[in-house]
Amino acid sequence: MKKKIIHWIKEEARRAGARGIVLGLSGGLDSAVAAALAKAAVGKDKVLALILPCHSQKQDFADAKLAAEKIGIKTRVIDLSTAYDALSGILPKGNSLARANLRPRLRMSVLYYFANNYNYLVCGTGNKSEIMVGYFTKHGDGATDILPIGDLLKKEVRALAVELGIPRKIIDKAPTAGLWPDQTDEGEMGITYPELDDILERLENKRRQVLPREKVAKVKQMIKRSEHKRQGPKICYI
Repeated sequence: MKKKIIHWIKEEARRAGARGIVLGLSGGLDSAVAAALAKAAVGKDKVLALILPCHSQKQDFADAKLAAEKIGIKTRVIDLSTAYDALSGILPKGNSLARANLRPRLRMSVLYYFANNYNYLVCGTGNKSEIMVGYFTKHGDGATDILPIGDLLKKEVRALAVELGIPRKIIDKAPTAGLWPDQTDEGEMGITYPELDDILERLENKRRQVLPREKVAKVKQMIKRSEHKRQGPKICYI
């Protein structure tokens, strides 16, 4: 698995004529794994990890620095809090979802700024579990050039992290988008990753579900409602 992904990243960069890889390092498991794979594919001097706090938790910043030091890649810190406040200040008052999604969309704008400036590919950090149920921001963290771990369930990403030597602290950390204090992915989705992975795996392989019907129905509904996130813009063909 590891060798295949590393080879794939290398080939995608070659085909695109890209000089390297840029990605956002959040302090979480997925971005650490993606960063380690990118380094193995193109070399440490051709990977730039951007740490982009935006009214973020201090621990996430510390974990992002820890991951970068362990992996051995270059980082650049750009605090987007002021930019977020300025943009929020000229926009009409929005609901919590609109305000929260503004952050990953700001971050992706910065990632593509650096990608354009250096002729790098933007490496996404989404995993299969999240992509399948739409747990990502459209045109935010979902807007990338490559998704090296996009076909791996969360449990597979965690296993790969162990193989790659990602710090145990990050592997065991509760997954969070850092949208607000004490926010967790599982709490927001209303289902644990082990449950989600099990349901998705059984759906994909057409095997009998063993978890409660309401949880299976919930996941199916999440998949259905987020279908638009996994497709490009729809065109009205004449």
